[in-house]
Amino acid sequence: MQNWCCVLQVPDRLSFTPSPSSPTSCSWRRPVTLADTHGETSQPAITSWENLGFDPVPTDYMYIMKCSEGDSFKDGGLQRFGNIELIPSACVLNYGQGIIEGLKAYKKQDGSILLFRPEENGLRIKVGADRMCMPAPTVEQFVDAVKLTVLANKRRVPPPDRGFLHVRPLLLGTGPVLSLTPAPEFTFLVYVTPVGNYFKGGLKPINLVVESKIKRATPGPGGVGCVKAIGNYAGFLYDFYNSPLPD
Repeated sequence: MQNWCCVLQVPDRLSFTPSPSSPTSCSWRRPVTLADTHGETSQPAITSWENLGFDPVPTDYMYIMKCSEGDSFKDGGLQRFGNIELIPSACVLNYGQGIIEGLKAYKKQDGSILLFRPEENGLRIKVGADRMCMPAPTVEQFVDAVKLTVLANKRRVPPPDRGFLHVRPLLLGTGPVLSLTPAPEFTFLVYVTPVGNYFKGGLKPINLVVESKIKRATPGPGGVGCVKAIGNYAGFLYDFYNSPLPD
């Protein structure tokens, strides 16, 4: 099984360390540094990692990059974490043109931070973006954005065995539309939040229903069942909370 990771050495530099089994060429990788202007913020520090749950926690910085239709992403950067503005006619709000990604940052005993295979997430969002008629950041842009965001929020990474920093990249059609057409503007955003272990007290068995006839999202080249589209998760929430479990 392929197994490679990014090692983020805090406090100032980030480096990419593939395992010998990684087929990915890393000759294009470059060290990414965090500007001195992005220091500590007034956000209160987390005083108790023991009570950390799985709800979003405000952090220090997020990463935003935009592009227009027919253009490519460029000139992204860190911003203070906070609300974003969306026009009511934004395509993502009216027609669901958006993709989510998710990965984790773990702190090691020596203080360094691990990201597991972020290139794979970057590749997956590119594949999904093509299916959703959206431009996507390059894999290099994706990985650099994730690294910078994690490093800017390094004090929010839980200690070893206390949880992890959940990294949430978003690709959104933020331009205005009033018909079923791709957005004229797109936003790539990365934010993070510290979370505790998802299964507190260890894994517990659950009842599952395997459905082979009815598909929630059409798979294959004719649908978005293989894409982490926002709309897919809306359908999943309905199924999860409304499907009866067997006795």
